[in-house]
Amino acid sequence: MNARRWLLRTLVLAGLLVLGGCASWDYDPLTIPDDFREVQTKSSQGATVSVAILTDEHARAHFGIDLGAYDLQAIWVRVENATDQRLWFLRSVLDMDFYPAGEVASLARSSIPDEDFEAARQRLRDESMRLRLEPGTITEGFVFAPKALGGRYVDVRLVEDAYAAELKRRRAEAQGESAPDAEVIELRFGFALPLPDGIFDYERLHPETIYGDEPLPELSREALRERLAALPCCSTNEAGDEDGDPLNIVIIGRSSDVLNALSRAGWSFTHRITFKSVGRMIGAALSDTAYPVAPVSDLFAFGRKQDFALQRARANIAERNHMRLWLAPFRHDGRQVWVGQVSRDIGIKLTPDAPTLTTHVIDPEVDQAREYLLQSLLAGGFVKAFGFVEGSRRATREAPAQNLVEDPYFSDGERLVLLLSPDPIPYAKVRSLLWQQSDAPVAEGQTAGAAARVRPIDGEPEAIAAD
Repeated sequence: MNARRWLLRTLVLAGLLVLGGCASWDYDPLTIPDDFREVQTKSSQGATVSVAILTDEHARAHFGIDLGAYDLQAIWVRVENATDQRLWFLRSVLDMDFYPAGEVASLARSSIPDEDFEAARQRLRDESMRLRLEPGTITEGFVFAPKALGGRYVDVRLVEDAYAAELKRRRAEAQGESAPDAEVIELRFGFALPLPDGIFDYERLHPETIYGDEPLPELSREALRERLAALPCCSTNEAGDEDGDPLNIVIIGRSSDVLNALSRAGWSFTHRITFKSVGRMIGAALSDTAYPVAPVSDLFAFGRKQDFALQRARANIAERNHMRLWLAPFRHDGRQVWVGQVSRDIGIKLTPDAPTLTTHVIDPEVDQAREYLLQSLLAGGFVKAFGFVEGSRRATREAPAQNLVEDPYFSDGERLVLLLSPDPIPYAKVRSLLWQQSDAPVAEGQTAGAAARVRPIDGEPEAIAAD
């Protein structure tokens, strides 16, 4: 019985019990519904991992508890350990802020009858994902984690039992075998799981239809550099007669890899501008709270508004890093090329030019947001190669440029170009494109006097010039 059909049976039965007004704390083997939107499976070195995130509706039907009301999600994990080693599931890698079953029960106690509480708590414990995975077994269960809107990256990490690994190492040494023969098994499985709600912009993303049926031209490395340098400096308004924020990033990879890497690095999907999202955004602004998937205003490139946007939210709605991406009409190395804009929001101001009557204020040091994107993806191991190419708008701190809402900004005028790796790779294997050398983002906003803070180990501060 496949994973989808297996989980369907139990959730349907549990749902009927809940809808019938008689929640049962007994349970059958876990299954995932056949009509479930997103079940993903990957295999490596004898281990097969399947994951899915229950919707609020599925969680209510299965557990008899409204996890969504407590900002929780149930992440289903199934591991087939066909190796000959005992493996450990590193739950904290999946989410450092996971909730143990007992805490979930305590949070939901007001919605559970007193006479059922102990049974409900025990069921949550029994259905939690086990951490020790014996060889030749299939283990499945749930991890309870803080709710992520729109989707999340699920990082499943399996490692060999340390005791067994040390025994293997010592046996190898005793037999005179080389160290690699005794390396500890570590398996990584990454899944980008969307959770659409009808108003996320990625739900309307269909890259294959943007430019019709004609295949996009394939560009060599040097032809790509020339084409990227020749692109307009900036996004525009809808009419195309006024410049907006600078087009300062290029990401090369399939749309699925782009969403995977960015969500793994902590970037969230964004809502489209609707009455519902605008109302929520205004409420978040008035209450000075976060809206992690708040919409972004439309900017234009290639004759259309952004194909999708992402953001990395901070403490409140006025503070976030956000980017817009457009599919370019050419490819490189068989992959899609995404041209975009990234900046850091540091406040909100009123404007009659936006449908929400408000707009974000960007940090004028836009190259810092560009560097932030680079470092967040490098840290996750998703960059195969990177470089910089001219073509964006160059402006200085003394003579800044302006975007459509008259926010000033300055930049070295370079575009960051990222070639994504579909699988995590160590920094030692990342390569430079050897195109342009970017300026130092912090130094370019400093005055000459700041050079005094950089000095040689032996000598006077004046011996090192300002950047």
